[in-house]
Formats: sequence, C-alpha cells, structure tokens
Amino acid sequence: MKLGLYLRNMGPQSATDTIVACARAAEEAGIDDLWVADHIAIPPDDAEGSGGRYLDPLATLAFLAGMTGRIALGTGVLVLPYRPPLATAKWIATIQELSAGRLLLGVGVGWMEAEFRAVGTPHPQRSKITDHTLAFLHQCFASDEVEANGQRFLFRPRPARPPIFIGGAAPHALRRCATYGDGWMPMGVDPAALRPSVDELRGQMTKAGKPHPEVVVVTSLALDDGARASDQIQRFAELGATRIVHGWRYPDAFAFARAAHALRRALPG
Repeated sequence: MKLGLYLRNMGPQSATDTIVACARAAEEAGIDDLWVADHIAIPPDDAEGSGGRYLDPLATLAFLAGMTGRIALGTGVLVLPYRPPLATAKWIATIQELSAGRLLLGVGVGWMEAEFRAVGTPHPQRSKITDHTLAFLHQCFASDEVEANGQRFLFRPRPARPPIFIGGAAPHALRRCATYGDGWMPMGVDPAALRPSVDELRGQMTKAGKPHPEVVVVTSLALDDGARASDQIQRFAELGATRIVHGWRYPDAFAFARAAHALRRALPG
C-alpha cells in the first residue's frame, strides 16, 4: 500500500514557502506521493476556502520536482479538456524528465460548468475531448515522431510515460481506464461500493490485455486516532486499493507535517 497526501495548491496554504515546507516534510516523513488539484477559473460565488487563488497544477509539480528528490508528484486530477493536447503532452513530458520519472498523472473530464465557460470549451464535449487527449498522449510517448493537425514533429524529450490514473465514478471511468489508463482514482468513494467496481475494472483490464490496475483512493482518514486510521487503510487494501491519498484542509505547514507523520505511523504492519 502506497500512502499519499493532498497538497493544497490553493488559498493561503499555496504560498511558496508553505508548499515547499509541506513537500519536504512529506518526503522526510516517508510519504510516497503528493497530489495537487486543478482549477484555473474559479467563479467568485464558488471561492470559499480558496479565495479563487489556485496555482496551476503542472507548474506547481514542475517547481516541486526541483525542491524534492524522492517523493512522487501527482495531479489529482488534471482536467484534460481545459488545455490543448500538444501543450499538455509537452508539460507532462517535461515534468517527467526533470523529476527523473516521479510524475503520477491523474486525469479527469471536469465538472464545473462555469469553469468550462471561462476556458471556452463546450461542457457537453468534455468526455470526447478527454478521450482524444488521452489517445494523443499515448501517441506522444510511443514514438519520437508524432503528427498533429497534419504536421509531423519530434516529441523530445520522450521519457517513460507516467502512469495514468482515470478519475471519476463507475461505469464511465472504468471503461476509460480499460482503454487508456493504468489505474482508477475514485474520490470519496463508499467503501461498500469499492469492491464491485474494482472487480469490474479488473475484468475489463484483463479483456484489454492489461495487468491488474492500480486503485488510488482519495479519502479523509481519521489521523487523530491512529488505530482507527490503520483500520481504515487496512479495509481499503482488502477492497482492492493500492494507494490511499489523504485529503483535508490544514491551516499551515506545521499541521501538514504532523499529519504526514501520523499517516506514516498508521500504515498497518
């Protein structure tokens, strides 16, 4: 079981010194991975908790790649329809190159209609755009020479493709994972509903000729009660989870560091 933490790349906690302190504290505590969210155009009436301040997730991870040396860095999740496919592929390859292969690529279709309006992308087309971008990403990481819009070009650097985790709920996320992904990233999933979905996904992955998927569960653990948190982690592992990402609102880097150590202690065994 891998253990991760959500790093707040939003609100006052996204100040430079705070995110650096948090990332280094997680690495020192032995946490496996850090994850950041993706919002680029929060409307004023939906800015509670962030004030509308969000750091771009890809830029944040590129920055943190230079501030850390071991910990994996993930997008949880990158909303693919917000960005052009080629520019997105270049960002992803660059982070993967500069981090020495530490990128974990969680992706999703998005949901906030106001944000889609601001971006200028049709909300009803988000699934189609997501699939197109995923297919294009696979092409880019499969060959040095790629074609886009009728133009051949060299896609370099071309490091190993990062693992792709598909965010979202069953059944759509499971089908997308079997086609384009290496794992599933459910958020706030009811533990009772996890096992049937994991079994379904494993079946689809087998039919697609792929190995068993990773299952990255984003949840909130009871870290103030070590025994309970350990039981929660064990329960998710029994249901098929391979990674647990703890997300919560923390006030500062000191609280984040305490949670990082508490999470590491809660790992069963």
